[in-house]
Amino acid sequence: MPELPEVETVRRTLTQLVNGKTIEKVTVLWSKIIKKPEEPEQFCDALRGQTIHDVDRRGKFLKFILDDYVMVSHLRMEGRYGLYAKEDPYDKHTHVLFTFTDGTELRYRDVRKFGTMHLFKKGEEEKSLPLSQLGPEPFSKEFSLKYLEEKLSKTNRKIKVALLDQTKFVGLGNIYVDEALFRAGIYPERAANSLTKKEMKILHHEIIQTLNEAVKKGGSTIRSYVNTQGEIGMFQLQLFVYGQNGKACQTCGTEIEKTVVGGRGTHFCPKCQKNKKRTK
Repeated sequence: MPELPEVETVRRTLTQLVNGKTIEKVTVLWSKIIKKPEEPEQFCDALRGQTIHDVDRRGKFLKFILDDYVMVSHLRMEGRYGLYAKEDPYDKHTHVLFTFTDGTELRYRDVRKFGTMHLFKKGEEEKSLPLSQLGPEPFSKEFSLKYLEEKLSKTNRKIKVALLDQTKFVGLGNIYVDEALFRAGIYPERAANSLTKKEMKILHHEIIQTLNEAVKKGGSTIRSYVNTQGEIGMFQLQLFVYGQNGKACQTCGTEIEKTVVGGRGTHFCPKCQKNKKRTK
């Protein structure tokens, strides 16, 4: 599933491709992708004549800002957007087509059909699911060291599980939690409230640093992720632990191990991320 850096890369590309374009019509070929309104015909009717003014992001969600509406889109496992000439053929995995008045067409393609689209009146999108329960953005001032300390000190959940909770730490996914915990030297199964203030400070820095570096590199190409122009991300070349199980740690040479934490495949270095209890 694309994580925050990948979605941010898609957002930046889409901004260049579709800003200022006016929708002539919308064609929905797989209705289950449209979650709000319930009737796809209402979705299509509402978007007709609307101009895209910007593409924003909230966590792992894309937000298309139009004249009167905001379309909230989640790519899920393999969703992709691409810009085409409207006469170009499309395959069976293309499920939603946004035809513009200039003869181009934004197409949503999704092999697994897990992606979702919600349409809200502008200003209402943050008041309802799926955005209403999301935590602060990791690049925002709300995601302060004090905020991280407050949330982690109140739970004895494993630190990896706690960081994956989107209601507390939006945008953090499996890849970048593994990487941030490695960089911070924290064992992924440590109880969140066992971390010292020093460890929390290091972790806060490494979360932001890891995500920033990944955004600059266009994200990580894991499995089938590419951006809207068919380009792959390059951060996977800098991964220390994710997907590196069986390989030597780049820091100490110890073999990277893989386990399961909270139902998610988890990668770590047993030497650099020792399982230790809180120290005074």
